[in-house]
Amino acid sequence: MRSFGIGKKAEKEFACYPVGERAMVVEFGQVIDENINKKVQSMTAYLEEKEIKGIQELLPTFRSLMIFYNPCDISYSRLVRKINHCRLSDMDKAGEQKRILKIPCLYDGEDLQDMEAITGLSRQEIIKIHSDTDYRIYMLGFLPGFVYLGGLDERIHAPRLQSPRVRIEPGSVGIGGSQTGIYPMASPGGWRLLGRTPLRMYDAERENPILCKAGEYIRFTPIDQETFHDIKRQVMLGTYQPEWVM
Repeated sequence: MRSFGIGKKAEKEFACYPVGERAMVVEFGQVIDENINKKVQSMTAYLEEKEIKGIQELLPTFRSLMIFYNPCDISYSRLVRKINHCRLSDMDKAGEQKRILKIPCLYDGEDLQDMEAITGLSRQEIIKIHSDTDYRIYMLGFLPGFVYLGGLDERIHAPRLQSPRVRIEPGSVGIGGSQTGIYPMASPGGWRLLGRTPLRMYDAERENPILCKAGEYIRFTPIDQETFHDIKRQVMLGTYQPEWVM
């Protein structure tokens, strides 16, 4: 069962439907698209700001928002009515600020040579293209702190490895198909590795374990080996402050 709603002055229709007895999904579209994702993140920010009683957790994805709620505090039908009365123009204002996390990256990945053969570009060209983009964080998943980034230049798209590696080290920066990302912890994986960052994308000991969130942006900044080890020491000591661009 779906209930469709259009907020006042809305630009696009969104659909609400139940997921079990304690969750609902708000869908903004059927494809992965930056404008659709912006609507997802804007609604997330808007609902966080409103602090509607009964909403327990918001989980944004590429094209939809899952809302977990307590049915003792708010019914499904009442929650749908509240969502349907959201104005997309207000939601845009709630999520309009752009925050960019600068990710220092040592481009020494073991797959750079293969990337040269795949793309026909030099190592320096690949690095420049990869680090010249502000990547939107569409969603987090797969592993805690794993960011799904949009905006990878088509010139450096590359297929995943035919045989995934058994272990990829934390901080590894890779490309898989049309996406780029950072492995937050040791994991198997089939992405082609370009380099590594000394930052910890996920740290259970931090007040905020995950370094960034969906709707923000990431910008990779090339560094040399000496800088890599210097930042890594600061991260281990807890003195490193991630750099944000507003």
